[in-house]
Amino acid sequence: MTSPRQLDRRSLALAALSTVVEWYDFTLFLYLATVLSRVFFLGEGAVLTALAGFAVAYLMRPVGAMVFGHFGDRRGRRATLLASMALMTAAMLLTAMLPTAAQVGPVAGAGLLALRCVMGFAVGGEYTGVVAYLLEGAPAHRRGLVTSLAAATSEVGALLAAGVAALTVSLLPAPALDSWGWRIPFLVGAALAATILFARAAMHESPEFEASREAGTLAERPLAHALKRHRAGVLRGFAISALGSITYYVGITYVPVYLTSAGNLGEAQALQLATLAALAVIVVTPFVGLLSDRIGRRPVLLGLAVLCAGLPYLMFRLLAGASPGAALVGAVVLAMLAGGVSAVGAVATAEQVPAEGRLSGLALGATTATALFGGLTPWLAQVLTGATGSPTAPGVMIAVVALCVLPVMALMPETRPRPRAEEALPGSA
Repeated sequence: MTSPRQLDRRSLALAALSTVVEWYDFTLFLYLATVLSRVFFLGEGAVLTALAGFAVAYLMRPVGAMVFGHFGDRRGRRATLLASMALMTAAMLLTAMLPTAAQVGPVAGAGLLALRCVMGFAVGGEYTGVVAYLLEGAPAHRRGLVTSLAAATSEVGALLAAGVAALTVSLLPAPALDSWGWRIPFLVGAALAATILFARAAMHESPEFEASREAGTLAERPLAHALKRHRAGVLRGFAISALGSITYYVGITYVPVYLTSAGNLGEAQALQLATLAALAVIVVTPFVGLLSDRIGRRPVLLGLAVLCAGLPYLMFRLLAGASPGAALVGAVVLAMLAGGVSAVGAVATAEQVPAEGRLSGLALGATTATALFGGLTPWLAQVLTGATGSPTAPGVMIAVVALCVLPVMALMPETRPRPRAEEALPGSA
């Protein structure tokens, strides 16, 4: 079988940009958690209810990833990416049109959580499809850099969400914000998703998938194939994604809720801080992806895991202080750690399973870990901080996960394609 061709830059760019929409909506919910808790949920503990709803919706991600993964491994990446984006567009538009608790009572909160579940289902197929598409269409020596674009552009979505949320909260008085202003960020997201959906129609199919289809190597039952033949790779993907998820969702998206709940900063100030943190991630991500192309996935992941075992505890101590400058340092360092893990984690998890079962393998490993260590952890961090009275509890959570996955990082095989110069050396396998 001949080597699969590379995708054109337009197709790669469209795939990478699509994660803007995915992360815009999911992080928007967290950035507006305190606002949405007032609008949709009644009584005490409204913020915890909103965070619990976010966690429940996240549990739909592996379900969506398995459904879309089976379809993508059998029918192709392009059709999967079109279907997931169409579902995301509808979910965001319907969210913007929901009635509030003041209008219909508890039904409002139920409607919001139901649409969160639809969104989680769609996103489950979206991110894994994009990562596989970028990996399979990139030059072998630049897979880390190109695949890291999924993480970088997702942070563009988070930055956009933080910016739109900050502007909305800052410019509107509280009564207007709670009455109708909260709808604006979701309408922006729906328009953005519709634009990406229209542009995505011009994408080509993944060349590696086409090569597998022509060779007749596609699995009839991709999920069973991944479990039977690539179980170790699925488990490694789970470990990598567990670290990436908890650093991202506790170290970045939970931080504004943490700061406002602790009373250190107002909603607008916390969102402005989150915007600066998102910029830090966008800057660091491609450099980490490129570094993984030069020295390998394993050493980069191992180094980041060691840093995650110590730094988050110290950074949450800074966040808990009264100084805005110290809070900024803490937020930026946490964001850079999370961005680094996400950058190399994207390519490393996708390389654990070959093309014929890649989406299903990502669903079983990486997406399941994201559901457990992403969606649940902001809620758990809020509970632990309140129960222990310790402002460093979220940092301890990250450290515990980092220590647990360190042995996996240390023992995992290197998946970076070997440069031709290395292959030509005497004694090379």
